[in-house]
Amino acid sequence: QVQLVESGGGLVQPGGSLRLSCAASGSIRSINAMGWYRQAPGKLRESVAGITSGGYTIYTNSSMKARFTISIDTDKNTVYLQMNSLGPEDTAVYTCHAVRIVTMDGDDYPELWGQGTLVTVSS
Repeated sequence: QVQLVESGGGLVQPGGSLRLSCAASGSIRSINAMGWYRQAPGKLRESVAGITSGGYTIYTNSSMKARFTISIDTDKNTVYLQMNSLGPEDTAVYTCHAVRIVTMDGDDYPELWGQGTLVTVSS
């Protein structure tokens, strides 16, 4: 069974940085794309950034593009989100998402979601 396991969340002061990681566990043959979403308290979930296995990236808006960097290690089946210049508005549960995971056994997962990791930006 394939799972997405996130790590790296926590409490950070305004202006600080955090690096989130999301590893896909299991015997994986390929992953088409991975990305991050977030949901702030009282708000709808929004996309943050995505990346294909080939390294093509997309960010939801210019602020995220300026401050966040998404990257992928296809050997480790892991996606990262480096977040800099964090502000209170970035406080949210960040959740990893993967598109089209195929395992060595031929199992095909159209998409998977992680459990989420909480990022709190506060002094």
